[in-house]
Amino acid sequence: MKTKLTGFYIAIGISFLVILVLVTGIWRVFLQHEDVEDIRTRIITPLDENPYVITAQSGQLSWDANLETKIPLENGEIVIAVLNRENENTLIEEQFVIYRNTANPTGAIYLTFLSYDENLKGYRRMWSEPTAASRSDSSNLFSQDLIGDRNFCIIVRGMNSNNEHTMTIFRRNLNRSIEEPFNKIADLQIAGSIIIQERSRPLAYQQGYSRGQSYTIAAYGQDSASSNILDQIETIYSFNPSREQYEQTNVSRIPGAQIEQRRLRELLSGVPGVFENFINDLWYFISPYGTIDTKQYLYFDPYGKEIIFFGDEAQQVFQWLGSSYTRFGMSIRSQNISISTLQRSIDIELESLDSIKLRVIEDVRIKIMDSSTSWDGSYRRAGTANFKESVSQIRPTVDAFYDSSWGRIQFNIAGEYSITSSGNVRSGRYVFYRVGDHDLLELRPNDRNTENRMVYKIEAGTTALILSSVRVGTNGIQDLLEPPVTLTPLN
Repeated sequence: MKTKLTGFYIAIGISFLVILVLVTGIWRVFLQHEDVEDIRTRIITPLDENPYVITAQSGQLSWDANLETKIPLENGEIVIAVLNRENENTLIEEQFVIYRNTANPTGAIYLTFLSYDENLKGYRRMWSEPTAASRSDSSNLFSQDLIGDRNFCIIVRGMNSNNEHTMTIFRRNLNRSIEEPFNKIADLQIAGSIIIQERSRPLAYQQGYSRGQSYTIAAYGQDSASSNILDQIETIYSFNPSREQYEQTNVSRIPGAQIEQRRLRELLSGVPGVFENFINDLWYFISPYGTIDTKQYLYFDPYGKEIIFFGDEAQQVFQWLGSSYTRFGMSIRSQNISISTLQRSIDIELESLDSIKLRVIEDVRIKIMDSSTSWDGSYRRAGTANFKESVSQIRPTVDAFYDSSWGRIQFNIAGEYSITSSGNVRSGRYVFYRVGDHDLLELRPNDRNTENRMVYKIEAGTTALILSSVRVGTNGIQDLLEPPVTLTPLN
């Protein structure tokens, strides 16, 4: 009997301990709820009308409505871009901000680091460092694992006051005090272009089991020892793990085409409008074998502020946001009009009087319509190509009049449209383009009070065009199931 009572008391004691642990745990969570909520990762909603920032995904951009920082910066410090990342160890959201000081408008753009301080129970500014960039209109901020050890680098890319391309790279410092949380591992500037040369990494790296190969950086500048302006020097920088720095490992000369130097100096003079006039045309891709690929082309419209990419049977229209003259041509910032978070930096270099070379950098690592097209390479002006109308696909602009339920519509060759109905005139810009097997029409009204853009799928009737309202995105073309509109041509 005594043994049974002892077992009974032991069972009661164990049950009491279990209940005590559970209650204590729940109570602790309840007490800490407010602190946990303060540092919870924030969801950023895409907005078309605001500057972009970069998320914790490898090199990807998202949108922040007001470029909000965790704490206010100092007076006179103007935010240019914000990057939000979760710390790999603590899962606390950290923030990187590039800014400029209004007291020194031509000075360096700075990177600062904001993180959560457990002692203060709030965010504070941990560290700041100048970068090689000084022009806010061309600067952007992103993160990427350059070394292959899953320790992401913070990269600030831009231009300085001499129109040189710059790239400053910081890496989290795991061996020093918290006072210096990041180490500058590269600080490059050159009157040419700078690109990160990515290499394929094994599946084991993608799954987190092994390291990946480090990426190299290539810088292209003028060959000062040559009399030909187009001759270039390629400098390769590789990461030295013992010094924790990117160091120069290879230099090679790239001969350029022999062009009449006076004409060349005119095109590369930096005079507004000269280089824009030169590229204002249709350009076909030149394959590595020297043949022209009429299924991949670019159309530059500097005056309509648009760039059209056609490849893999999909046509992408980008808005020309801004540009800067470089030693060998021009650098353009552009944004996709269908997917607002997709931006491209396009470095254009003059190869000859009928060819150019492109280096295209995607600011968001997504593919449109699963496109595998690489836009890097040489392009030849369509006027010198063996152009065939049968492969031209759809023209971006036309010169035509139509009648419709909207009213009388006029499209002009400059890419502008007007709709006249009951004495009222609505106007804007338009573009015809193609995605897969579908011809599309996009209207962008000038009136800011209306919808920003409208896309229609075109079906050809017997004597008219039938427009169906659609949405174009990464999932393809989605019919909005609205009543179709018929356009009847006017002779």
